[in-house]
Amino acid sequence: MEPLVVDAGETDIEQLLDALESGRRVVVRTEFLGSDHEVTLRYDGIWYCDTPTRLHKHDSREEMRSCLLEQGYGQETPE
Repeated sequence: MEPLVVDAGETDIEQLLDALESGRRVVVRTEFLGSDHEVTLRYDGIWYCDTPTRLHKHDSREEMRSCLLEQGYGQETPE
């Protein structure tokens, strides 16, 4: 399955999480310290956020959701 490739902050967080839970990797294109980088997100029972500087692990969907929001990788859809 091809990864979902998105620009940081342009995709709804729930869409990102749903894609991960369905087994799809997500590649987020972002800028870090003036350079373009890719962050790879994946899920295999543990949520992973592989950044240029560190591998973050999260135990729950809610923890991953908070990370995506804090890092600006996704956006919240207003209710």
